[in-house]
Amino acid sequence: MNPLKDFFANKKVLITGHTGFKGSWLAQTLINWGAVVSGVSLPPNSQPNLFNTLKLGQQLTSHLVDIRDLDKLKEIFHKEQPEIVFHLAAQALVRPSYEEPLLTFTTNISGTLNVLEAIRLTSSVKSAVMVTTDKVYRIGADPNQLYKESDPLGGHDPYSSSKVAAEAIIDSYRCSFFNKKNTQIASARAGNVIGGGDWSMDRLVPDIVKNIFQKKEQIIIRHPEAVRPWQFVLEPLHGYLLLARQLYQGHDDMSSFNFGPRLNNCLSVKELVDESLQLLKQGSYQSIASQDNKHETQFLKLDSRQAQRVLGWQPHLNINETLELTFNWYKKFYNNDEDMGTFTNNQIDSFFNL
Repeated sequence: MNPLKDFFANKKVLITGHTGFKGSWLAQTLINWGAVVSGVSLPPNSQPNLFNTLKLGQQLTSHLVDIRDLDKLKEIFHKEQPEIVFHLAAQALVRPSYEEPLLTFTTNISGTLNVLEAIRLTSSVKSAVMVTTDKVYRIGADPNQLYKESDPLGGHDPYSSSKVAAEAIIDSYRCSFFNKKNTQIASARAGNVIGGGDWSMDRLVPDIVKNIFQKKEQIIIRHPEAVRPWQFVLEPLHGYLLLARQLYQGHDDMSSFNFGPRLNNCLSVKELVDESLQLLKQGSYQSIASQDNKHETQFLKLDSRQAQRVLGWQPHLNINETLELTFNWYKKFYNNDEDMGTFTNNQIDSFFNL
């Protein structure tokens, strides 16, 4: 992994959504590798949160700005002059997208458009990875289908449809403005990411954490049979980093990439909870069929062979290793027996030395 670390050393990198769960892991990794990191995001949306736990505000230049504000976004890009951009900022939850559809659409569509426009107007940017979601695919009837990048896109709920629209905008900018310039962009599609430091609402692992470590409400499983491609947070981030390097080096024949886990990591929601509680040796849950009209995809598996072939990326961890890394992080946090910055950096080092 040394060549990848060496590539990012001293590079000026801007991350949108740097105060979020994935953004914080990405920022810490890049800081560890010697990159000059800046970020644009709203303040962290939970308490506690990974951004503050890792004291990232002391390690990077943080701009707490809404990406829907184009004027401020252009000012930040002009000031920071990034060479590489990772766009992660989003309203990223399916169920809350039904409660606040306008926020979801404006953040994920207008926000993405603003980031692309800021990139277009900033000559320093050489590569940009625009993160969307695996939920952009038009789901068919076959539960065993592996969705590949060329498959039709289509969203049912406000979240997924907003990301489908974002994909169309990304592709338009790539074809219209970046295909013959020094800037290369591509979208990245990943699945259900888990790991230490996520306390977001309406997510399964944070709900397990509340039940086990905070002794709060019983875990409620609303879609017990829904199959998801679960993966440790550093798995797709590794893919994003490889993609950013490839784009930076001038490869212009790439538009979108899947980053999914090993196929045996694709468990149902109920199976993941069972595996987690067995590992933790405690906890309880109530499994109920969803009673509302908030549609969520039942089966979703990704075909990541393009990323393996073009980028040399592949998933490393099985589901047991993924859960162990995740819950070991929370055990350390709630036991207060180790500095979480040091522990997180050890997990990063261990992963990238696999």
